[in-house]
Amino acid sequence: MTPFEADYALWSAEQAALLRAGALDALDRENLAEEIESLGRRDRREIENRLKVLLAHLLKWRHQPEGQGGSWRATIRDQRVQIAKVIKESPSLRGHPAKALAEEYANAVLDAADETGLPENTFPAACPFTIEEILDSDFLPDAS
Repeated sequence: MTPFEADYALWSAEQAALLRAGALDALDRENLAEEIESLGRRDRREIENRLKVLLAHLLKWRHQPEGQGGSWRATIRDQRVQIAKVIKESPSLRGHPAKALAEEYANAVLDAADETGLPENTFPAACPFTIEEILDSDFLPDAS
């Protein structure tokens, strides 16, 4: 058997073959368990990353109306669609966007400031949008 550290792709294929064959005693149980756990972490990180991008674009939409256009709208839509897909595949993560909101908003403010050239204090200290608005496919904030 190929060690986990030597060739991840080959190790994965071998572990899958062992599972299918019912050869449970031959499995690399510790590494296999860690890999399964990492799948849930990966989905949470994907939601967090997409939420940050979505929030940054909503902030830019509100605070730099002259930049509003199809590209920003497409990015906003895509982030919402991709978050919804992750949640559809893993419904237990439905509440994760709300849990991650405060931290990802703080990160989004930094990105929005960098991307717009506006000072960070231009943006509210706390997220001005509800999680429902953020994920609502029809919501775009009014310019401030």
